[in-house]
Amino acid sequence: MIHSSGKRDHAQVAVTVDLVIFTVRDDQLQVLLIERGQEPFEGRPALPGGYIRERERLDAAALRELHEETGVDGSRLHLEQLRAYSDPDRDPRERVITVAYLALGPDMPLARAGTDARAAEWVPVMTALNGDIELAFDHAVILREGLERARSQLEYTTVAAAFCAEPFTIAELRRVYEVVWGLKLDPSNFRRKVTGAHDFLRPTGEHRTPEIGRPAALYRRGPARLLSPPLLRSSDVAGSQFSTAALR
Repeated sequence: MIHSSGKRDHAQVAVTVDLVIFTVRDDQLQVLLIERGQEPFEGRPALPGGYIRERERLDAAALRELHEETGVDGSRLHLEQLRAYSDPDRDPRERVITVAYLALGPDMPLARAGTDARAAEWVPVMTALNGDIELAFDHAVILREGLERARSQLEYTTVAAAFCAEPFTIAELRRVYEVVWGLKLDPSNFRRKVTGAHDFLRPTGEHRTPEIGRPAALYRRGPARLLSPPLLRSSDVAGSQFSTAALR
């Protein structure tokens, strides 16, 4: 609507998508960061993302940006909308509302720079959030909230298996929980809870023989999407904290 004064009573805004892409590499939870190749914040690390195209849906834009930045088909990953960020001053160019997405997947390939990035790399989440790296825009806020969403999802959903290349062992799945939560878990209690959760895991009937130790049973992800019962960080699966607990 335009008032008699000629001024509009609604904001003119642009819309972008930003991606918090997590994977487990080198026994750490890592996030994909790009180095911006243009202003604003030229040369600063940032989450990958970009403007949505004309007549493009948000989910389609997220999948496109994910493929451009990683070469990964998003249909193979867990991809969900995190939330919208609308601080009027978050982008110095213009009023920009961004919709952030959370993407989770097993050990993904080496990152590659997208259309407007100089470089792209996987960075340990602790390194990205401990103050040594100054992220562009409000991406530190988005990353922290993405991390907490991922941690919460592990409590109530079966998404932890999205970090595991199938088939996987219980020990490999437990390590996902440990690196995401920043907690050392009790192996016996963890096994009892995840194998007792309804339709979380499906045994393959096969085993993997390590160089040292007994053969380990192999599993695939079951059809359940919600964990029943939930696996809470405060439950008896938790043991001692370790280094990534500083991010909590």
